[in-house]
Amino acid sequence: MEKTPEGKLELIATKNFSSSDELYKVVDFLNKSLKQYNLMFGLKKSGKSEMVITIYEV
Repeated sequence: MEKTPEGKLELIATKNFSSSDELYKVVDFLNKSLKQYNLMFGLKKSGKSEMVITIYEV
């Protein structure tokens, strides 16, 4: 993986899922568990019934 300038996030992957309240808990768990590996997870709503999880390298 290429290094980016300090303070920049490198997009690793995105994945669409059906909307679920539990996805927020999953993303929170992943962020807390994998922080030491310089990974960050994002979650956004994409339409009424779809959500997108994004993975970044910090």
